[in-house]
Amino acid sequence: MSASSRPSLLLQNGRVLDPKIDLDEPRDILIQKGIIAAVDPHIPQQDGVQSIDVAGRLVVPGLIDMHVHFRDPGFPEKETVETGCAAAAAGGFTSVACLPNTDPTMDQPNIVADILSRAKSADARVYPIACATRGMAGEALTDTSELLTAGAVGFSDDGLPIESDSLMRSLLERSAVDGFAVYSHSEVFELTRGGQMHDGTVARELGIPGMPSEGEAAMVERDIRLVRETDGRLHVLHLSVTRAADLVRQAKGDGLPVTCEASPHHIALTDEDVRIYGTAAKMSPPLRSQEHQEAVLAGLADGTIDAIATDHAPHTAREKFRAFAESPNGIIGLETAVGLVFSLLVKPGILSLSDAISKLTSIPAEILGIQGGTLLKGVDADITVIDPDLVWTVDANTFRSKSRNTPFHGWQLQGRSVLTILGGRITHQRMELTN
Repeated sequence: MSASSRPSLLLQNGRVLDPKIDLDEPRDILIQKGIIAAVDPHIPQQDGVQSIDVAGRLVVPGLIDMHVHFRDPGFPEKETVETGCAAAAAGGFTSVACLPNTDPTMDQPNIVADILSRAKSADARVYPIACATRGMAGEALTDTSELLTAGAVGFSDDGLPIESDSLMRSLLERSAVDGFAVYSHSEVFELTRGGQMHDGTVARELGIPGMPSEGEAAMVERDIRLVRETDGRLHVLHLSVTRAADLVRQAKGDGLPVTCEASPHHIALTDEDVRIYGTAAKMSPPLRSQEHQEAVLAGLADGTIDAIATDHAPHTAREKFRAFAESPNGIIGLETAVGLVFSLLVKPGILSLSDAISKLTSIPAEILGIQGGTLLKGVDADITVIDPDLVWTVDANTFRSKSRNTPFHGWQLQGRSVLTILGGRITHQRMELTN
């Protein structure tokens, strides 16, 4: 159904929160032809318009997850663009940026075009972050101009760092000219190679090889140095250690174009949880000690960490049931993110409601350079309705993702998306709709 033929919707009696324009008050929102037609204190009901009472709920811009893995093309048993976008909609996300570890890797314009084609009728907007180097081999840069023309919004070698100083410098030089961000997985393999979890007391007690925190911090330090030399834009993926946060904080203080994100699992869990969850808590960067977790929380609170991104990483149960050393890194996160953010950041007062929503909407949109993240009249009607008081129990068996690899199964959380609207089309609902 085209946007022009979609039914008109009227969201009534909600608390409308749009941090980008400092709006936080009761408003109604009228959606016509897929566009926000009005945002006013009271909009009368009209013939032919479906009215939805959202009293007691938050109405916010459609959430944006700037770091997901959809495994498509190449690994349909784990996830596809269609199922990944369905999971996004179920979690309240209307836009996602997908990383390039597909098969074939996203290093050619036709692969970017293929992914965008798969997303045309999906339940979320998809923004590809293409490979920084050919085949993610770290030996030669991709044709960034061609990939941008095809629809890429930035460049990364995903879970692999760009180890070559000269290649990273050249990429950041292109970034300075063309305005895209470089999305960096920060890891010095010389320090972390062979490690399976955070290098600390727990790893030693479990007899699991460790990955020292300096492996992340040293690469962040290298990349910021190159930003100083090139004025390119750097975005640090899934920041997880104290010194990395300190380095980003200093870079921001110096006015450098450096941003970063944190993932909900690094907020919710520490390396102690590996004892409980085993491979369900295996990821890269690994779950860190409480000291590093507290640094991430502090970075979120003071604005050093700009955005919250899930690093949604689906794997089959068979893969995750392997021995720890052979099990792949990563957990899924799209359908638990809102509950974790509200339960662990908003409820205890670490983030204000406005700050939490901005880290899930307007700030990711700005970093990615995409539309969205606001509820201004005239923009596409990408809207998320959240019940901040809804207490629910995570049941991975009900997820819309193809995969179930989460340590949060059985957790009780407060706060959940109950209605997701993409361009005026309802893509997911957990609340009763009335006319």
